[in-house]
Amino acid sequence: MVDSILFDLDGTLWDSTEIVAEAWNEVLAKEPKVDMTLTADDLRRLFGRPLPVIASMLFTELPENEQLDLMDRCCHQEHIALSKKCGTLFPELENTLKILQKNYKLFIVSNCEDGYIETFLKASGLASYFTDFECPGNSGLLKGDNNKLVMERNQLKAPVYVGDTQGDADAASYAEIPFIFARYGFGSVESYKYSVDAFAQLPDLISSL
Repeated sequence: MVDSILFDLDGTLWDSTEIVAEAWNEVLAKEPKVDMTLTADDLRRLFGRPLPVIASMLFTELPENEQLDLMDRCCHQEHIALSKKCGTLFPELENTLKILQKNYKLFIVSNCEDGYIETFLKASGLASYFTDFECPGNSGLLKGDNNKLVMERNQLKAPVYVGDTQGDADAASYAEIPFIFARYGFGSVESYKYSVDAFAQLPDLISSL
């Protein structure tokens, strides 16, 4: 019987890409070494990867240290933007979290920078539903190890992981926990046993596991 749920963030709980694209473009417009304008669709194809990987994919003309510095500046600007305007929460998100919280402890594990999950929790007003969270920006670890870290820290016995990318599926496999594919999200997964087409379907699925 499942006792807890670990969630990915982008493409699973919300879509912040419109706001983040605008924020990043503000920074990029002032960067003389980079000539690009990003769209929300560009970010949907990139999100889920560790930020250094995203930086290397976008800013190929820059040396690594400059890639990371530029990414840091983009992330700082996105936090400012998202603190003023919340990203798009997926339908029935809070109502479903309210149902799930009655029977399971809820967590967030995302491949994001420090402060991003906190920004989501504050902007969405959903902090009370989550027991704990973790990310590489805080721990220095990637998603699979962060899954294990959250499991150990909270003494979880039978968690599941909900996410929308192959990276999420791989991280769940690494932590040896069941994976639920959020088919409504940004990415694709090669193979999976469990899936939902809407966030609101999670309570029925998880209760059957």
